[in-house]
Amino acid sequence: MANILIVEARFYDHLNDMLLTGARAAIEAAGHAHETVTVPGALEVPGAIVLAEETGRYDAYVALGVVIRGETYHFEIVSNESARGIMALTMDGIPIGNGILTTEDEAQAIRRADPAQLNKGGGAAEAALAMLALKQRL
Repeated sequence: MANILIVEARFYDHLNDMLLTGARAAIEAAGHAHETVTVPGALEVPGAIVLAEETGRYDAYVALGVVIRGETYHFEIVSNESARGIMALTMDGIPIGNGILTTEDEAQAIRRADPAQLNKGGGAAEAALAMLALKQRL
């Protein structure tokens, strides 16, 4: 049984709740344990994963959050840099499923976050578990 850490950037509570529901259900359905930590925003997710990885307590990670385009360039910075940070960690061999949604509006975010629709939280958890299985096999 693996121990999975869900790192959530909680900014939109109702959307994060849906992402968490999907991620937790996927991890539990696969028979694994999980914990959740919350960080202020998507930019902090990669740093939290690094801190957690240093403890040696976790086998894989699920990154969750929602970034909705606003009026400024901040959307691009947060979207790009959080993804870049997560990708850099995966290149170091850390199994991570990236479920940080980057959407144009709330309707898109709801469709993607809702476990009854696109279930991107569950998909991110499944990706983390698939990468963990690959790491263990190789």
